[in-house]
Amino acid sequence: MVKGRVLVLVGPTASGKTEVARAIAGHRDSEIVSADSRQVYRFLTIGTAKPSPADLSAVPYHFIDIVDPDVPYSAGEFGRAGRVVIDGILSRGRLPLVVGGSGLYIRSLIDGLFEGPGAQPDVRGALERELAENGVGALLEELRRVDPDVAGRISPTNPRRIIRALEVYRQTGTPLSVHQREGKVETEFAPFFVGLRWEREELYRRIERRCDAMLERGLLEEARSLGERGYGPTLNALQTVGYAEAFRHLAGEIAYDEMVRLFKQNSRRYAKRQMTWFNADDRIRWVDCTPGDLPEALGERVMALFDGELGS
Repeated sequence: MVKGRVLVLVGPTASGKTEVARAIAGHRDSEIVSADSRQVYRFLTIGTAKPSPADLSAVPYHFIDIVDPDVPYSAGEFGRAGRVVIDGILSRGRLPLVVGGSGLYIRSLIDGLFEGPGAQPDVRGALERELAENGVGALLEELRRVDPDVAGRISPTNPRRIIRALEVYRQTGTPLSVHQREGKVETEFAPFFVGLRWEREELYRRIERRCDAMLERGLLEEARSLGERGYGPTLNALQTVGYAEAFRHLAGEIAYDEMVRLFKQNSRRYAKRQMTWFNADDRIRWVDCTPGDLPEALGERVMALFDGELGS
């Protein structure tokens, strides 16, 4: 039985999802479910573009600041907890508004996620040795051969996920992408997907302006504070665009200008991977954005699609 409908608002970094969600929430009795794999972590504020304190007080948000940076938190955990949260929002007669750019989190929430067999020390050890001896490129190339779907969604800078995908394949003989398709869950809500889409060059300009704004707001100081709290760059939570480059600069590995260049370059590359992921999902209805569009107007267009589907 379907208990209600859920609006899922997606898009790449710097596409304006937070502002549009805020505009929608201002006119609809809704609660926001953040589907962002880094906003779950406390103390990661500027570099994850978390909603402002005013936003957080204006509308209920879920999955913001729920774990410390050294506590592992998986997409599978998010999916299970998120479905419970959505059931609660629907029971209160409100609209669940899922907002985020973490495709794996959204997939886990809506479709379920195969988390795979437990780690086998011999398999994991062999992969770790291969990583040390041959580099991440060799492992990624192997993954592209055995599971191109998953390989296309993983950043070369994320060896942990590459190793996990190969580990599942070597243990089961079946690609992780196949396990994920077969492991879908039955939900009691009906998702409606809308994406914010920009022309590439304009999106890249928005990304670069956002990077500059984060640095002006104190991203370097935030990274330094994280280090003083004992949270270093080896933590998975901090192997993230923005923080990774900031930690390298603070360690004296790269100059400030090089840090800025890499921050912007890696942010653009991350947005490209996000769009590759979202473009593969034919459930998404796209709203094409232009520089003159205000969040209120984009919110109205999103809700027109949502409400139009309801009446069709």
